[in-house]
Amino acid sequence: MSSLVIILCSFLLLTTQVAAVTYSVTNSAANTPGGTRFNNEVGTAYARQTLSSATDFIWRTFQQTNPADRKSNVQQVSLIVESMQGVAYTINDQIHLSANYVQSYSGNVKTEVTGVLYHEVTHVWQWTGNGQAPGGLIEGVADYVRLKAGYAPSHWVKPGQGDRWDQGYDVTARFLDYCNSLRNGFVAELNKKMRGGYSDAYFTDLLGKSVNQLWNDYKARFNN
Repeated sequence: MSSLVIILCSFLLLTTQVAAVTYSVTNSAANTPGGTRFNNEVGTAYARQTLSSATDFIWRTFQQTNPADRKSNVQQVSLIVESMQGVAYTINDQIHLSANYVQSYSGNVKTEVTGVLYHEVTHVWQWTGNGQAPGGLIEGVADYVRLKAGYAPSHWVKPGQGDRWDQGYDVTARFLDYCNSLRNGFVAELNKKMRGGYSDAYFTDLLGKSVNQLWNDYKARFNN
């Protein structure tokens, strides 16, 4: 009996080790002003911990307490700081952060990088409707996570601003926050629906109104 217990415990330990996500940070621009600033004001240890903390926060936000609800093929989330234009992008569970942006940012760069990482790690874990969901919605969900984590920068649009619901980023994030206020857990449920595909009808399914009607209600509420 004791041998059976030992074997079972060993199996559970092995399963846990296999399922665990690892995190890595590489500063390939360490000899540039932006790479130096990253090391001095952010640091690889903090960035690595942020990748892990962001993952945990995203799982909670998406209500994915059951590992079966998450992406199962993600074994490592990597951050690479490099010299490039733009801010950051994510591909194949690998986040690329612009050292140029880090160098040029005029505010608290540690807070800004934290917010950027929460956005980019969301791209690792979110469902995208098998590529069918609007790009603006995908970016809006990522900024929604950043918003709920408390890392929305001051230059973001205010609630009610924007031209269309799928404009993306902060505009769509504010709209999703409004939708979530109508039904707590809406964003988590929307993300779950996007596991296999996408339709604007998901908004109607969850909130009883079309996405365009919801956008009009949202604009009316804040613009008045």
